[in-house]
Amino acid sequence: MRFLGNIEAKTDAKGRAFLPAIFRKILQAGGEERLVLRKDVFQSCLVLYPESVWNEQMDAMRQRLNRWNKQHQQVFRQFVSEVELISLDGNGRFLIPKRYQRMAAIEQDIKFIGMGDTIEIWSSQQAEEQQMTPENFGDALEELMGNDSKE
Repeated sequence: MRFLGNIEAKTDAKGRAFLPAIFRKILQAGGEERLVLRKDVFQSCLVLYPESVWNEQMDAMRQRLNRWNKQHQQVFRQFVSEVELISLDGNGRFLIPKRYQRMAAIEQDIKFIGMGDTIEIWSSQQAEEQQMTPENFGDALEELMGNDSKE
């Protein structure tokens, strides 16, 4: 599963949004029926995980954490308890609960950003503010990838 690109959308008065058709097709092709919604750990956006990707993340996290370590248990508990299971309705819509809208400063204009195996949901304004300038992006990419002599 590879979600790519960014798509502008709007939420309705109840906080519902249409998952972009291109992303729905990818989910359907992968046999995914449910999604897991969570606020991102580092940024002011929401992350939609296909259920299988979420389960892989949970397994990987559980393997790294010791059940008998108090801090590990607290981290795990907080990570897994702050989620919402999401199902799309027949029209491809889903509800973004109010508390998640507040966490990500989402009002009406939103942006879906494909991040490979997950989908981020941003307030349109905050998504723009997070973008690097083209020059900074080029510099960062060069720093991260330019020292590899394989290509």
